[in-house]
Amino acid sequence: MAARRDKTFRMEHDSMGELRVPAAALWGAQTQRAIDNFPVSGRPLPRGLIRALGLVKAAAAEVNAALGLLPKTRAAAIRKAALEVVAGVHDAQFPIDVFQTGSGTSSNMNANEVVATLAARASGRPVHPNDDVNLGQSSNDVIPTALRVSAQLATVEDLLPALTHLRRSIERRARGLGRVAKTGRTHLMDAMPLTFGQEFGAWAAQLASAQARIEDALKRLRRLPIGGTAIGTGINADPRFGPAMAKALSALAGTKFESAANKFEGLASQDDAVELSGQLNALAVALMKIANDLRWMNSGPLAGLGEIELPALQPGSSIMPGKVNPVIPEATCMVCAQVMGHHAAITVAGASGNFQLNVMLPLIATNLLDSIGLLASAMRLLADKSIAGLKVRGDHVAVALARNPILVTALNPIIGYEKAAAIAKRAYKEGRPVFDVALEDSGLPPAELKKLLDPAALTQGGIRG
Repeated sequence: MAARRDKTFRMEHDSMGELRVPAAALWGAQTQRAIDNFPVSGRPLPRGLIRALGLVKAAAAEVNAALGLLPKTRAAAIRKAALEVVAGVHDAQFPIDVFQTGSGTSSNMNANEVVATLAARASGRPVHPNDDVNLGQSSNDVIPTALRVSAQLATVEDLLPALTHLRRSIERRARGLGRVAKTGRTHLMDAMPLTFGQEFGAWAAQLASAQARIEDALKRLRRLPIGGTAIGTGINADPRFGPAMAKALSALAGTKFESAANKFEGLASQDDAVELSGQLNALAVALMKIANDLRWMNSGPLAGLGEIELPALQPGSSIMPGKVNPVIPEATCMVCAQVMGHHAAITVAGASGNFQLNVMLPLIATNLLDSIGLLASAMRLLADKSIAGLKVRGDHVAVALARNPILVTALNPIIGYEKAAAIAKRAYKEGRPVFDVALEDSGLPPAELKKLLDPAALTQGGIRG
């Protein structure tokens, strides 16, 4: 009796022969080979890159039909199938590991096979993954293009709005606290006073600079190498294909893309992606500084600085009742550490090309998108769950400021550095306000001392003329 056929699988073939593929899978033999070859991390490509691959395939169908290279009915079926990929309907059909062939050929073929299967089912006619879906393309220009498209979209749609939200939240609090003076610190030691508005304003300025750097990096990231095909020469692609693809992708994605003037650069190097990662790294540096400032200012509440009180979000200890920790700044710092690590990996990956092709494209794309997503989420949390609800402990701040011996710096031009230093040391040793000691030792009248040592005036650089 003949053995029963296993209906859970079907046979597919490619240029290397036949291969069993799960019966329900939309992919074909080349995808299956990659699934079998790369059981590395269990992490598939990120949603943003799958979306970008769908956009590339949809745009290519449009362009090839317009150029008369693909029958319009077949192109329409391919476009419709690709847009389903864009929408996330078929994400489960993209199971190939991030750690795969460095060109991303496996994932390009995954997209080609899934889109071809969907288009064939919808049209009732054969659609070839290479000859039709991949027409005018190569994995070597599709994946670098999808990398740039996905990173640009994630930056424009998620990162920049979150960055703007955090910056405006900080600016709003800075305006409200513009008159509240506090002790400044350098080397973690007491220094001259400033206002909370000035301190918060510095954070906002950091974020504004970070935003400007990121927006500048996008000018280079939006240049797409599609049309360069295998090595940049454009073999098997219509010369009009690359520029037409940039226009079609701009329309489909709703953001501006350009056709790279030099396709060789876009395939062989990923310097623009490394540049964007560098600006994300700089943003992470700024955010870690802001988050750590918040942690220090919130420290205590009794034995620390205790300048502010962050919103209490959850119990801080499984053993110490009543303890509350600055959990959002801590989470932000961890995100920043991860982004810095991603940038190190992207830097190595960006340098890992030989001659006409970079061979760590999936890693660059995955880490870049992960950094963008993490930073966007962390910034919104920091804005909404820390900055918006923090309270200044005004009385505590005022007491510390009044006892700050460094206020005596304002007397330098009048009584000299050495005499001012002696007053500061005595005030610190005796635990007395610097005004009281200066009144005894400086020889200056009370009214003049009050004017010179006024913390609010000192936040503006002191009394002039």
